[in-house]
Amino acid sequence: MPKAKTSLVIVESPSKAKTIGKYLGPDYLVKASMGHLRDLPKSTMGVDIEHGFEPEYEPLKGKEDIIEELRKAADKSSSVFLATDPDREGEAISWHLKYLLNIPDDKTQRVTFNEITKDVVQKSIRQPRAIDQDLVDAQQARRVLDRIVGYQLSPLLWKKVRKGLSAGRVQSVATRLVVDRENEIRAFVPQEYWSLDVRLERVGRPGGFTAHYYGDPKKKDLTCEQDVQKVLSEIDGRPFSVQSVKKSDKKKNPAPPFITSTLQQEASRKLNMTPKRTMMIAQQLYEGVELTGEGSVGLITYMRTDSLRISEEALAAAGEVIVSRYGKSYYGGAPRRYKPKSTAQDAHEAIRPSNISLYPELVEKDLTKEQFRLYKLIWSRFIASQMENAVYDVTAIEAACQNHIFRATHQSLRFAGFTAIYEEGRDDEQDEIESPLPDLETGEPLTLAGTDRQQHFTQPPARYTEATLVRAMEEKGVGRPSTYATIVSTIQDREYVVKTDKRLAPTPLGEVVNGLMMDRFPNIINVEFTAGMEKQLDQVEEGRRNWKTVLSDFYGGFHQEMLDAEEALKDTRLKVPDEVTDEICELCGRHMVVKTGRFGKFLACPGYPECKNTKPIVERMPGRCPKCGSTILKRKSKRGYAYYACERGAECGFMTWDVPTANDCPVCGQTMFKKSGRGQMKPFCINPECSNFLPEDKRGYRRKPAAENAEVGKPAEPAGEPEDKKPAAKKSAAKKTAEKRPAAKKPAVKKTAAKKPAAKKPAARKSAAKKPAARKTAAKKEAE
Repeated sequence: MPKAKTSLVIVESPSKAKTIGKYLGPDYLVKASMGHLRDLPKSTMGVDIEHGFEPEYEPLKGKEDIIEELRKAADKSSSVFLATDPDREGEAISWHLKYLLNIPDDKTQRVTFNEITKDVVQKSIRQPRAIDQDLVDAQQARRVLDRIVGYQLSPLLWKKVRKGLSAGRVQSVATRLVVDRENEIRAFVPQEYWSLDVRLERVGRPGGFTAHYYGDPKKKDLTCEQDVQKVLSEIDGRPFSVQSVKKSDKKKNPAPPFITSTLQQEASRKLNMTPKRTMMIAQQLYEGVELTGEGSVGLITYMRTDSLRISEEALAAAGEVIVSRYGKSYYGGAPRRYKPKSTAQDAHEAIRPSNISLYPELVEKDLTKEQFRLYKLIWSRFIASQMENAVYDVTAIEAACQNHIFRATHQSLRFAGFTAIYEEGRDDEQDEIESPLPDLETGEPLTLAGTDRQQHFTQPPARYTEATLVRAMEEKGVGRPSTYATIVSTIQDREYVVKTDKRLAPTPLGEVVNGLMMDRFPNIINVEFTAGMEKQLDQVEEGRRNWKTVLSDFYGGFHQEMLDAEEALKDTRLKVPDEVTDEICELCGRHMVVKTGRFGKFLACPGYPECKNTKPIVERMPGRCPKCGSTILKRKSKRGYAYYACERGAECGFMTWDVPTANDCPVCGQTMFKKSGRGQMKPFCINPECSNFLPEDKRGYRRKPAAENAEVGKPAEPAGEPEDKKPAAKKSAAKKTAEKRPAAKKPAVKKTAAKKPAAKKPAARKSAAKKPAARKTAAKKEAE
């Protein structure tokens, strides 16, 4: 009897395939597409504008083997379940897979998983649907729209500003937000104001407190020193009394569970993660992590969402966990339901743990440090969102002298409620905690024990952080949950924006490009116009607009702006101002400027061509060289790895992969170092003669090949290499081949090194000339 055909399930990633395969059993073959397999071509626009904006898709280079493998598996299967992510992009990937693999309609099944748990996976696989063409068309419209803008605007920037630049429909608006904020800061005029505090004591009894000036008796601002002096003269030597004492309680509500934007903001505030990093770690938690005794388990629900909706099962489970873990008083008896914003698509649940009973401490040993911190943040926020309010006792006192009113307030926590496990972070400065107040009575006399007057000036609006920029984009309707992280990352990668002290500031290049866009493409750079385009894409998703009509309406005005800009700028070249530094050219005395070359940024004398002095940009590190006490500099090896060396170079000979810190060893007094990499690392002493010394083999680095040591050119280079340094694709491939055939490779390497120890590149060219087929294979692997 012939064996029944199995069903094929296609997902994007191997980890997701592993988790889902465990839940579906032997009747299903689960394979990964490794992301997109078909897209617009890289070398051309790939959109036929004259024939109805028809996109010209083609298979991605380097994915031929995956496509062939999936095609064969689809042919042998009775049904093909396309289980890509539950959003527009995931729907489009499924649509591309259907046509790329030639899957018949009667075999095509579309399934989505809001969370990757056994119950949800098995339930979803029993309830497949057809591919949602409206979702696909909305994604096609976004892709084609961004391709048209990018491929027509970018060449204009190359000709008028600098080669290699790019412009995008949404990234240009995000850049404008940063530039506009910088212009607000520059135009800001500080306003003077004063504060006046009085120290008041009780008469005949202990207990004093500080009160702040409020008004006379209506609220009044002290705008100059004369205002303060007038108040002081009127209260000098006069009696104070308690005018009123008000006691009340204040309830504080928990924050709702995370959506994409709030997760990125909170991870930036509390975990110091970039939006891009946050989404990458969240994707890992969603797709599945290996847990001891359970295999691969998806820990959170889908992380690209703008909905605050929570399933009834999850709400009930949260209530049970709160009661059992914290007590009945911490649960209100009924679940909290949060209302989403009117603009929310509400396609998925809010971000929450897939299994509430998987407490963070239970899975910590199976997670990386970043995975654990993010999972704990998501778990705590969700549980807190279902807990009781925090309750505070608030005391407000008004003290009077003549007509002048001084106020003092204090609040103390009566019931912790949700704050027992979680409290939302803030981007602004925290309020100063007031000291406890004595138990006063109305009419009680007080004496003046002292005054404190201080001059202040209003502050300009703060620069955006990555978190506040995401919040601004969300509030203004720029982008969607799936695009926030990419936008913030792109404007920094393009060097339109730079992050300094965790705040975003425009670069001179960003301001020049933004100025050009403001002058010539007001619609593209307009926040309201971009938000309107997002609404039109939402209408396409809802089936209320045709996607090609949206493109046609947009292209008419955009094409005319392009023609006008090319005509107006045909004889113009925009100059990007150089960034002037404090570094003085030792040849001519001018302030050196930052230039960009083939190998990155460097310092150059602005007196070129009269003065041709250049030097590398050097970053001075905290601490002192442990050998000679000089300054430690951050440098890069030829392969781009950061290391740290004494400013005296070969004369001293000190260098290390470890990062110097501002801390001194409490035992020997030398500078302490820490392991390189993300996150907080514990400092250690590298002085071998110190009892606090930590040997190299205990610092967490893998052993480093001798070849890299020789490359940096320092005899004292350590054997370890930082873990976060990833070798190139070709290097990995070569290493893998070497592991397979150690006997064949090692003699050849030794022979070449013996003949020509310092001629690596010519040897590589010679080898390539002899074996063109090998060069072609290497190029293919690099593209992958």
